[in-house]
Amino acid sequence: MASKSAAIKIRRKAKLWRKCNPAARWSIRPRIPRFPSQPGAIYARQSANIISSRRARFATALASTAPFAERLTHFWANHFAVSVDKLPVIGLAGLMEFEAVRPHVFGRFADMLGAVERHPAMLLYLDQAQSIGPGSAIGSRIANRGGRQAGLNENLAREILELHTLGVRSGYSQNDVTEFARALTGFTVAGMGRSALRRLAGTNGTPGDFAFADPLHEPGPRTIMGKSFAQTGQAQADAVLAMLAVHPATARHLSTKLARHFVSDTPPPRLIAALEADWLRTGGDLASWYNVLIDAPEAWAPAQAKFKTPWEWTVSAARAAGVVTAPPAQALAGLMQQLGQPIWKPGSPAGYDDITASWMGPDALLRRVEVAPRLMALSPALPDARARSSRTGHHAAP
Repeated sequence: MASKSAAIKIRRKAKLWRKCNPAARWSIRPRIPRFPSQPGAIYARQSANIISSRRARFATALASTAPFAERLTHFWANHFAVSVDKLPVIGLAGLMEFEAVRPHVFGRFADMLGAVERHPAMLLYLDQAQSIGPGSAIGSRIANRGGRQAGLNENLAREILELHTLGVRSGYSQNDVTEFARALTGFTVAGMGRSALRRLAGTNGTPGDFAFADPLHEPGPRTIMGKSFAQTGQAQADAVLAMLAVHPATARHLSTKLARHFVSDTPPPRLIAALEADWLRTGGDLASWYNVLIDAPEAWAPAQAKFKTPWEWTVSAARAAGVVTAPPAQALAGLMQQLGQPIWKPGSPAGYDDITASWMGPDALLRRVEVAPRLMALSPALPDARARSSRTGHHAAP
């Protein structure tokens, strides 16, 4: 179980988040252990807490006076996807959205990227917390004692390059992935492992916080995407992340993704080019980047070019119906499960699709028809269909 100091820290963070988001109608006080020492013993409690956190997310989207900001938060949370079907992530997925994504939505992409990749949810989801440089102090010690090589994990490095920044087929090689994985060694989570190992690695901080363990870091300079990185320790990985944040391939990958999310499944090349140019000009200033989207005539085309995902449909339908209170936590969880998009559970690092083909099947549409009455029942003042019919000159049967 997490320490008392860790629980106090979580409550303080939740209080600060509510203060910074007055529109949010939190109905819970998050007390999710940041790093469980006995995962099996607290699985049920963590599951209950994550369900309540999902309700808090829905309540925030429902009550927000800045729905575009909420939409952007959900866009980025899905871009940097983690999934609670992996046990250690259950108590952390919501916190990552609140702590690493939301504060940077209108800031610089480099800051958001760094915050996300250092967040315990991402480190545990992609197994980075257990990655050990073979030539590191601990890696060498393991090799000398047992004759086996310490495990270098490439999951986080690969997903950063393929999903979070450059995109697929953008010029990086397997050697770049391996070298980046070596640069990332040392990124871990405080409180992991036995006490002796924590003391040796230097990860005796507050359980569940990010920690950089220099004894796990693979020493030496790196060459990634043709660039040399001679920094030592955490500065090396930070320098690689900073380079990736402003790389032209990142600008194009993310500009295409934003335009596809908001405008069309096949976004206009002119809009992508305008977004890409702004990214390169500003170094990934997200507020400026969004303004290009808002000013683009393609974003205001009268024809409806996008089909809403289940999450977007549920939030927009509830807001349109005047719903002011989120459904009970268990009911919301069941509703989103029925629609096929449970919150923080995409099942893969790629997140949920946001294209029509993924959500417009006959079965998916039937589920929305079945869910609609339950949403409308939450409205405090449903319109009378017979009264509306009489005003338009049509009379409903009794």
